[in-house]
Amino acid sequence: MATAEVELRGTEKAAIMLIALGPDLAAQVLKHCDEDKIEQVTLAIFNMQNVPAGVRDAVLEECVQLSRTSSALAEGGEEYARQLLTRTFGNQQADEFIERLAGKSLERPFEFLDSVDPAQLASSLRNEHPQTVALILCYLTPKKVAAVLANLDEDLQAEVAARIGIMDRISPDIVSDVQSGLRRKMASFLAREYSTIGGVNFLVRVLNQVDRGTERSILESLEHTDTTLAEAVRRSMFVFEDITQLDDRSIQRVLKDVDSRDLVLALKGSAEEVRNAIFRNLSSRAAETLKEDLAALGPIRLRNVEEAQQRIVNVIRKLEEAEEIVVARGSQDELIV
Repeated sequence: MATAEVELRGTEKAAIMLIALGPDLAAQVLKHCDEDKIEQVTLAIFNMQNVPAGVRDAVLEECVQLSRTSSALAEGGEEYARQLLTRTFGNQQADEFIERLAGKSLERPFEFLDSVDPAQLASSLRNEHPQTVALILCYLTPKKVAAVLANLDEDLQAEVAARIGIMDRISPDIVSDVQSGLRRKMASFLAREYSTIGGVNFLVRVLNQVDRGTERSILESLEHTDTTLAEAVRRSMFVFEDITQLDDRSIQRVLKDVDSRDLVLALKGSAEEVRNAIFRNLSSRAAETLKEDLAALGPIRLRNVEEAQQRIVNVIRKLEEAEEIVVARGSQDELIV
């Protein structure tokens, strides 16, 4: 809910309402909450100072509890939080709460980005100055930074990475200004909760469970309506490791059409189960030669390995379409041997 150009979370709205109610009524409300919720709301009160009357009124109107008793809202802050907790739990437990909350009251810069999807964050930062992007990313975890960088254009990736590498100290005022600006920019997104449903992987799992006729019909339709999606689905339908699910005769047929160099690259770093499936379908001499080639192969880029594996998967797909091999899919896709 936007109120007086301020985006409020649920706990902040609850805090404003409790402050407006006054400590006596607020204490009665808190008695009906669990400890986690009490801590969240009290922390919001603890961090809250003066709240504009317009924001207060909007919150109370949303709760269908309009307050017309004053033109300004009473102060929040540590003292109000302590008073509220004391009336609810007594002095000792209130002191314990305040001590615990004091350690949490200072929010880490850009902490609100922790729950933002890296792709969404990258999209929001794409038009920012590289120095600004670098500053923001320096406050996130390395794993999150890596995911965000992966979603940026290559030129921006390099520029931001370089600036991260040379960044040292920065003024807290600048950090605060950047954080405030980014929070406003992303306010509408942060106010919503998203869940991931569907997608290519889900569609692939569905198609892996249908009969081949249904699969072929769906993929042919996708080719006409969305070629990009169709290709993404086809690439995900069968992965290199699934070669262990083929029968020996099918593997032997596949190996006839596979380039020997691709086979060596594809097996580099692959699971023992995959290697064994290949070795047992080669002649003793060919298997021994392949093992020697693998042993002699030096470090290889992961991308080169994956590309070789994909070329072999493409061979498997073509042979399946030509009905020269069978790839079993779904619980009802029974084979007659």
